[in-house]
Amino acid sequence: MKISIPVWEKTNLTLEEAAAYSGIGINKIRELTSGEDCKFVLWVGSKRLIKRKLFDCYIEKCYSI
Repeated sequence: MKISIPVWEKTNLTLEEAAAYSGIGINKIRELTSGEDCKFVLWVGSKRLIKRKLFDCYIEKCYSI
């Protein structure tokens, strides 16, 4: 049995989930999270997860991406 958690309740999102959640393309999110100074990316091995709350804060402060 697989439990389905709504995206807006998840702590961390995959690139695909973050793109659907924010309306920003996967490639742009990948570009934003490539730098070592990115505060809203969590690396699990080679898998990239997006910290939803910090991602929301980042988007709120941006004028353009």
